[in-house]
Amino acid sequence: MITRGTTGVNRLRRSDRWLVHHPRVQRVLGDAPDPLVVDLGYGARPHTTFELAHRLSAVRADRRVVGLEIDPDRVVPARDGVSFARGGFELAGLRPVLVRAFNVLRQYPESEVPAAWSTMQSALAPEGLIVEGTCDELGRRCAWILLDAHGPLTLTLAWDPMAVERPSDVAERLPKALIHRNVPGELVHALLRAADDAWSWAAPHGVFGPRVRWSVALEQLRERGVPVAPPRRRLRDCVLTVPWAAVAPN
Repeated sequence: MITRGTTGVNRLRRSDRWLVHHPRVQRVLGDAPDPLVVDLGYGARPHTTFELAHRLSAVRADRRVVGLEIDPDRVVPARDGVSFARGGFELAGLRPVLVRAFNVLRQYPESEVPAAWSTMQSALAPEGLIVEGTCDELGRRCAWILLDAHGPLTLTLAWDPMAVERPSDVAERLPKALIHRNVPGELVHALLRAADDAWSWAAPHGVFGPRVRWSVALEQLRERGVPVAPPRRRLRDCVLTVPWAAVAPN
């Protein structure tokens, strides 16, 4: 399905930063005989594809990046070591070790998500990974799912500390597999409520800035039994990562 193709410079910076510092992504790219990366559905302009290639070069200097678009009019000539082709969820017959598919499935019915995931998973190289997610037009609110060939592994929410009032504001950008599940009785709804509660509890630390406040809120979530992943580096964004089992639809 040809989507709207909305794009923007630096829109996917938060997910790119997360990818570059993720231990499993680093290992998969570092060990791959052919470090092929696919950016699926880059939109009307390939700004974010070039940005992904630049950022991943810090992990693997010889990585290969291919941007795929289902709309043939959006396929552009190769440039700066990045190539482009027409393709969809079948990944144009390529066997990448990493696929980024952002703001693609958001425009599909929820019922079509499993088939799209399965098609991409079947095209992965051994140990390959998929990052499938959604963000707003400026990249201030983002959410994505990390998958391997067997299924989803984690959900991550990331947002601009200066532009979001509370964690649950990111709910409007949940991936298609979860966006309709933010209702009472669903795990993702419970996670967002818990994140808001911890954020409120950490309010006294707001005098030191939202990053410090969120760091305290994360620790509070852990103490309450929420299986949040610890930050791997100094917080630049507010980031919340949990295992898929903690948010999987009922």
